[in-house]
Amino acid sequence: MTDDERLTALMQKMLRKKFYVLLSKPLVPAEQLKPFLAAHLEYQIGLEKRGVLFASGPLADAERPPQGEGLTILRAASAAEARTIAEGDPFFKNGLRTFELKEWTLMEGMLGLRVNFSDQTIDIA
Repeated sequence: MTDDERLTALMQKMLRKKFYVLLSKPLVPAEQLKPFLAAHLEYQIGLEKRGVLFASGPLADAERPPQGEGLTILRAASAAEARTIAEGDPFFKNGLRTFELKEWTLMEGMLGLRVNFSDQTIDIA
């Protein structure tokens, strides 16, 4: 088997699902974000409920707590649609944060879900 054939065989069943990643940074100190935090969270939860938000959360260096940078992964048909969705966030609408938009292709990984009926708990791995 040639190297190309081996690569083709390894990659043929990979997911190849397109997402859009927003890497965001604050433009103002954290205390200036606070008045808009509830509206931001409501916007994110709304995107989640509509199936647009794949994942979102703060970023941090390994040695210190989060400093306001964040990562959001969106399900969108195009970069233009992802940008429009991002620009609807109250943090961005009010000039409090900026973002960089990147296309991301999910190739490999794992999702684990355990539902315990006895105590109605869910573990996500």
